Amino acid sequence: MIAGDTTDLSGVLADWLPAQRWYSGKGATIDRLTDSGVVLAAGNPVLEVHHVRIWYSDGERAGYLVPVTIRHEPVEGLAGALIGRINTTSGTAGTASESDQPEPLWVYDALRDREQTASWLSLLAEGAELGPVMFRPEAGVQIPSGIPGDIVTTEQSNTSLVYGDMAILKVFRRLEPGINPDVEIHHALAPTGNPHIAPLLGSVEVRLTADTDGDGTDAQVPAPTATAAMVQKFLPGATDGWSLASTSVRDLYAEADLHAEEVGGDFASESHRLGAATASVHADLARVLPSEPAGPDWLSDLLEELHNRLDKATDMVNQLGPYGDAIRATYAELESIQVPVILQRVHGDLHLGQVLRTVTGWTILDFEGEPARPIAVRRALDTPLRDVAGMLRSFDYVAQHLLLGEATDPQLSYRAAEWAGRNRNAYCAGYAAAGGPDPADFGVLLAALEADKAIYETVYEARNRPHWLSIPLHSFDRLVNS
Repeated sequence: MIAGDTTDLSGVLADWLPAQRWYSGKGATIDRLTDSGVVLAAGNPVLEVHHVRIWYSDGERAGYLVPVTIRHEPVEGLAGALIGRINTTSGTAGTASESDQPEPLWVYDALRDREQTASWLSLLAEGAELGPVMFRPEAGVQIPSGIPGDIVTTEQSNTSLVYGDMAILKVFRRLEPGINPDVEIHHALAPTGNPHIAPLLGSVEVRLTADTDGDGTDAQVPAPTATAAMVQKFLPGATDGWSLASTSVRDLYAEADLHAEEVGGDFASESHRLGAATASVHADLARVLPSEPAGPDWLSDLLEELHNRLDKATDMVNQLGPYGDAIRATYAELESIQVPVILQRVHGDLHLGQVLRTVTGWTILDFEGEPARPIAVRRALDTPLRDVAGMLRSFDYVAQHLLLGEATDPQLSYRAAEWAGRNRNAYCAGYAAAGGPDPADFGVLLAALEADKAIYETVYEARNRPHWLSIPLHSFDRLVNS
């Protein structure tokens, strides 16, 4: 828990949090909520950062990081960033008098309060320590200061701000004890000079108060820290892989009588380069962080994980029920695999939205893994084919999402499958050509990991974008009919 003498915002945050895209407790009932924080900058407005801890009625709990600005008057241009209004008294804290009058204060999401966003990089450049909040600049880097940040509207599990063409700040909304894998992996890869990552400029840590009732930590041991944010070099002129791939698919659908390789926007060469970039990063991760051959219990542990995730997902999403037997049959084939498997640190949530194409090549972002999983799980060794499976699913996704809401057209459906297959093959060929394990040698394992990723997608879409649910379910249709 963050310690500090700040305004208690538990009332307005309880109403505001569940409506945020990055809130992971959608559908769960809040049993108890606590709030504490620390002041980063005094004045009008006050800039504070709050740690909100939530206990749910089903026994689950979560902690969220909420930076806020508190103003004495409303700002018309910030209506969309308003968290809520609270009332305080104008008298001295802890006293009461007839002159004390309720004083309204307006609470805003600080990451959308643009004029206050410059403080984050300024504090990082100073290496400031404000109570439990510690700003950690990387050695020898230049951090821009004095400029505001513009929010990235496409973020979901986190919130990012872009500062001109120089830096991007990512705030981790879920606050968990331990170093975030994204920061850890960028630290580890920095000495390799890998051209497919964006340099780390610094990070922000929060010291958590040891509290057996809150975070599961022991009051007798040193308080743990959590990664609150990170800053990387911004890559101006870059385009994300999802946008580029979508353009390619759109071009193909506009010329539906042509094959994917015949359309001017054919994406296969880029998919090949992206596969090679993925293999390059995997190779360097294996060099600088632990790796090992899978032990005798690895397969049984994996099967247990896969079946548990399927069972939980089926309970949450009724539409998965008809596909259960086919998915379990895919998992059963894992018992026959003979090829050796190497375990290492991986990206953990790789897809076309996590990569950028610059003039020099592909850059891979966001090494934090699936945000819904605990940090300990995301930091565990895994097969690099987990990342390959994620990207292969993404090729299917981008081909199918442009068909949402359209009348069924067999020719377009055929072209969607053709585009996805062509780019999946190109990605795997690029990955193998750059020295990665040839995905063709791990067909059974790859199929199981793809099914597992599609299950994750099914749960996500059911919770957040029900109108997209048909996309992951489409992959199970193919499985049933194969």
